[in-house]
Amino acid sequence: MIDITIVTAKAYDNPKDRPPYVQNIFKEYELLKNALTARGFSVHRTYWDDPDFDWATTKVAVIRTVWDYFERFEAFNHWMEEAAKLTQLINPLGLQQWNSHKFYLRDLEKNGVRIVPTEFVAKNTQISLKEISANRSWNRLVIKPAISAAAFHTYKVMEDEIETMEHTFQELLSSRDLLVLEYQETITTIGEASLMVFNGKYTHAILKRAKAGDFRVQDDFGGTVHDYEPSPEEIEFAEFANAQCPEKPAYGRVDIVWDTEGTCYLSEMEFLDPEIWIRNAPESAEHIADSIAGYLV
Repeated sequence: MIDITIVTAKAYDNPKDRPPYVQNIFKEYELLKNALTARGFSVHRTYWDDPDFDWATTKVAVIRTVWDYFERFEAFNHWMEEAAKLTQLINPLGLQQWNSHKFYLRDLEKNGVRIVPTEFVAKNTQISLKEISANRSWNRLVIKPAISAAAFHTYKVMEDEIETMEHTFQELLSSRDLLVLEYQETITTIGEASLMVFNGKYTHAILKRAKAGDFRVQDDFGGTVHDYEPSPEEIEFAEFANAQCPEKPAYGRVDIVWDTEGTCYLSEMEFLDPEIWIRNAPESAEHIADSIAGYLV
């Protein structure tokens, strides 16, 4: 019986080519593996849709870099449900499913978490971007799917682009739930901070910045990562947001942005497949290992 299986995507299982972001996956895996084996656990690694692996042979499956899940969500969700019958998922199944659809932000807002002003638009709702803009008094918007990652189908829409983006908006809305957010100008002047929270406690943070002329902070689009020391208020905000989840996460990431007055807002929280920058704070591997170990006691 294997104690712990780290779950990835097939593309990252044993690739021939290892560009920098893939090298980072393996570096973080080694840091986590070393921390877990130092605690006496056996560690295995495979991809979520590996047809040859029996999930009943592992005590815990730690979902990590499954960065293809949003492209094949129905298949991935089916795998999660079936695997959860055979082993313990980390993070837990219910939390993973809740976090996989960005309407979870509405739940957090109801629980007192300050989120970026957002219109939650269900699939096939009869509404236009122009109506949302007028109803909310927003002249700059961001559109994103409720199930997505890495800025998939994410668009910034300026006031003079609202009419020309209507077709794209309606096309997306015909097939999926969407979020329409008020665009925060500071995403290009300051960036977006990611605060890692393991077992309910803040461990480390980074700041993501978009390249000149873009608003997407992901490295897929030229974004860069920088050191960041959050304020005590930001740490308190991140830990409070983390505590409002329907189940306690073993590990995760809280992303924050700011308005022009410096007030921070939750942009997203990631527990399903978070990039958590263990490589930027190697000692944090010890914290996440302790959190995972708690599921094996």
